[in-house]
Amino acid sequence: MSLALVRTRALDGLDAPEVTVEVHLANGLPAFNLVGLPDTEVREARDRVRAAILTSQFEFPQRRITVNLAPADLPKEGGRFDLPIAVGILAASGQVSGELLDSLEFCGELSLTGGLRAVRGVLAAALAAARAGRGLVLAADNGGEAALAREARVLPATSLLAVCAHLNGHEALVRHSVAAPAGEAAAAPDLADVRGQLQARRALEVAAAGGHSLLMFGPPGTGKSMLAQRLPGLLPPMDEAEALESAAVFSLEGGFEPSAWGRRPFRAPHHSASAAALVGGGALPRPGEISLANHGVLFLDELPEFDRRVLESLREPLESGVVTVSRARRRAEFPARFQLVAAMNPCPCGYAGHPARACNCTPDQVARYRRRLSGPLLDRIDLTVEVPALAHEDLAAAPAGESSATVRARVSQARALQHERQGGPNARLEPGRVEEICAPDAAGAALLKQAMSRLNLSARAYHRVLRVARTLADLAGAERPNMVHVAEAIQYRRSLDGR
Repeated sequence: MSLALVRTRALDGLDAPEVTVEVHLANGLPAFNLVGLPDTEVREARDRVRAAILTSQFEFPQRRITVNLAPADLPKEGGRFDLPIAVGILAASGQVSGELLDSLEFCGELSLTGGLRAVRGVLAAALAAARAGRGLVLAADNGGEAALAREARVLPATSLLAVCAHLNGHEALVRHSVAAPAGEAAAAPDLADVRGQLQARRALEVAAAGGHSLLMFGPPGTGKSMLAQRLPGLLPPMDEAEALESAAVFSLEGGFEPSAWGRRPFRAPHHSASAAALVGGGALPRPGEISLANHGVLFLDELPEFDRRVLESLREPLESGVVTVSRARRRAEFPARFQLVAAMNPCPCGYAGHPARACNCTPDQVARYRRRLSGPLLDRIDLTVEVPALAHEDLAAAPAGESSATVRARVSQARALQHERQGGPNARLEPGRVEEICAPDAAGAALLKQAMSRLNLSARAYHRVLRVARTLADLAGAERPNMVHVAEAIQYRRSLDGR
């Protein structure tokens, strides 16, 4: 036959829309036309496909070849279309059988020798192919990643020749194992390494139990970064849906390792990062750090040193849990259910309030330093805690604290209560359900009302105090927040406004 249809997948944010590769061979002067909104990498497939077909001992048709990537209005990018184009040419010229094409999808970049190279985003493609009821043929190096989609029928191959042998019924490709590897919970540093800082350790546990954002401030060298790095070790393991979504985002960047399956991501971008690096961007939108930290921790050290516009771009994702990257021709949506942990010094020199070192900053310098963080952004941070400098004697005499495993057990128990009650952590409670689920007792309500007027808390801060109080009650096993829980929640908010 002179026409063949081969199915593959493009990338559109976290989705993998279906693309039909239509190959038509016609009489006339030899030509190879590629249409359907391909980018430069896809147009270069003509040379890769020709060389791969010839070195695989097939005949390249000396006819007028037209390849259409449908739908035509969907931009196509990357080398993922090499394999389906080559299979389509061979099927249209009768060199391979087309009987299995309706039940399979193809994805992979071809080398000039006919070998298959890995591409990014195959996990999203495998999930979409499974929903369509088709198997997915791809490079062997992508097999482990694609097989994380348990329901997908993943057929890895090493070369174009192996794919053609499967289509012709000579040697079938073997389905990749669907068993997902387990991430190592012990990979995170242990909280027992942190000496002293009981208030900061408590705030870290509360943040882990409710999924709350946390800001730590204090002089250099007091353990702020150490505490932040130990937060992933306090969080419960991801369930399969969370692990799949997190892995799919990393797959878009081509950097996911199957051995990291189920492990909470920890991302710590440098303070020179741009807004596009943090929230995502590019002519063809790619996920940023907040999406790579999805279901994990985003740590921003030296918070005031970040560009103000970069920090302001975090405001909407902190509330909605998604980020939308809009361009003139593309619009992509990425998940951003990250847990923000930030650290900062109290002043430019870092030693304001230090018991042993004098601060050499003027009041104006301190005020300008702190004004780099806007009120709306700070209003979205649930917990703020001071991490003070400890004297050498106090640090040496401080007993070893609880291990991450001990704290994680309490956190997991609190998270289980929250999932049973509302299906997610307290930090993600919808505003309409906060009053219903987080309502304190009479004494707690009276204290909160008094704090609202004295501290001039916003309506957003009011809801966040209630969410934190609900988390404190969950950690204590209480049926509803009481005055003690509300007082502690207010203290975290008061530290923010009064530092």
